[in-house]
Amino acid sequence: MTPHRPFGRTLCAMITPFTVEGELDREAARAHALGLVADGCDGLVLSGTTGESPTTTDEEKTALLRAVREAVGDGIPLVAGVGSSDTRHTVRLARDAEAAGADGLLVVTPYYSRPPQAAVEAHFLRVADATGLPLMLYDIPGRTGTRIEPDTMARLAEHPRVVAVKDCSYDLLAATRLMARTPLAWYSGCEELNLPLYALGAAGYVSTVANVVPRRMRAVLDAFDAGDTTGAARLNGRIAGLVEAMMASGLPGTVTAKALLGAGPVREPLQPADRGAIAGLRGVYEELLAAED
Repeated sequence: MTPHRPFGRTLCAMITPFTVEGELDREAARAHALGLVADGCDGLVLSGTTGESPTTTDEEKTALLRAVREAVGDGIPLVAGVGSSDTRHTVRLARDAEAAGADGLLVVTPYYSRPPQAAVEAHFLRVADATGLPLMLYDIPGRTGTRIEPDTMARLAEHPRVVAVKDCSYDLLAATRLMARTPLAWYSGCEELNLPLYALGAAGYVSTVANVVPRRMRAVLDAFDAGDTTGAARLNGRIAGLVEAMMASGLPGTVTAKALLGAGPVREPLQPADRGAIAGLRGVYEELLAAED
């Protein structure tokens, strides 16, 4: 049975391009979004962690969303990251995103303050009730310090606008059980688990690496859907080196993606990759390309 896919199947967690002066580069954002769609992304997530949401202003988030919507039109789902550690601020961002044309909202667990589960649940419900847009819950306890526990997730799934999860919990057993227990559309948020979660019934992925190799990320799922599980595993193994270099090298995915794309600076406190890191990333990327020749 085909999984429910409210936001598509192959989503890119898009970078936010900046000019050399460090300002939002709308034209570069439009061009990058169009390229991602042309190369197989059927949905885009804007202003997530990869999009440097902690250091972009509310006005920049709205401007980015409007620019990308103008570029890709109405046929590509745009999910706006609106998460913060402040519920009132998150609600305000959600309403701004709705007004700017978002199709859905990515809402991360409130971070740093480590609220108990009742407060986590109340936070998500407040956001869900604030607009008419569907929500993708973002469970990434390694960054937020707080997991969305399975029972909390199951209760949240009863809300009609809580429709999906971006899963970075690294808990395949919990994911398997929740996919069976709830109607939530499951999206892998960790590239190394894209294929395993998809095989278990996930709807797709939200990928940082897709900024760089969108067609190759999609090819893994295409092969699996075609019944070529051996081919899917082979393609997945082929991109594993780049996934490791971009996501497990000690540098944030935003930094490594921008380094490979030459997509302008990152915003402090992030720092750009140094020459050695860039050379290493470029070497792995070129090795991947050479393997396909």
